[in-house]
Amino acid sequence: MDSESLRIFCTVASELSITHAATRLGRAPSNVTTRIQQLEADLGADLFVRIGKRLSLSAAGEDFLDYASRMMALEEEARHVVSGGVHGGTLRIGSMESTAASRLPSVLASYHAGFPETRLELTTGPSRPLLEKVRAGQLDCAFIALPPSFESASALGDLGLTSRPLWRENLQLLLPAHESGCDQVADIQTRSLAAFPQGCTYRSMAENLLGIAGSTTWRIQEMASYHAMTACVAAGSSVALLPASVLKLTSTPPDCKALPAGQSDTLLVWREGYKVPAFQHLMRQLDGAQS
Repeated sequence: MDSESLRIFCTVASELSITHAATRLGRAPSNVTTRIQQLEADLGADLFVRIGKRLSLSAAGEDFLDYASRMMALEEEARHVVSGGVHGGTLRIGSMESTAASRLPSVLASYHAGFPETRLELTTGPSRPLLEKVRAGQLDCAFIALPPSFESASALGDLGLTSRPLWRENLQLLLPAHESGCDQVADIQTRSLAAFPQGCTYRSMAENLLGIAGSTTWRIQEMASYHAMTACVAAGSSVALLPASVLKLTSTPPDCKALPAGQSDTLLVWREGYKVPAFQHLMRQLDGAQS
């Protein structure tokens, strides 16, 4: 097993096609097939399920893909550190959708202008899955809101993580037009919450605020974006919780009312001891971005 074999495997796992992977790698399909077969022989396990010309990852392949991705990232990290950042490297960043939309564009634009040789990879998702990906080494850092199950940021230390608070978000509970007379949460008659899937901190906060846990009358509509959430609110079918910074970016009908719903801190989290040059550059970019 070597780094090139890992790179070939990860590419085939991504494409699920020998032909497409070979095109990406600039290799002959027969060469890619041979390297995969050699890797499987080395590991003593089939990494792919082959049905005709169709490929899918086997259970062993799913497990190995996680390790292969981490080994490749660790190799690149080592090269980046030893070279003092000369080769740029890659910085894998996770972020909540809200932060990616309202806070990161200017930060990442400034980063790219200052360090164009570093490749930035951005992944968005709910806070809890992002936290797990940082802990597992699948992401180098992530912008998250601490889940309610964490009593404080110090609890991250038990996961081998450290954090830095960046932005305090004012949260708003957006109501449909027919709820415009509501001045407090107890007055809300709508019994549907538009929210991201489980693992989203803002969803958990909304459930606590609205008393959804154990309720037989509330239902949750899972959405993939804030635009979809605000559309549901505008249609009169749901309420939604979102940061005021995101609300400013959406085309919300003027007759939809927003109630104050508390505050939440956005943190940058990373693994303890992670100090590659690309990450240190990001930390310095953030020094002037906090508000």
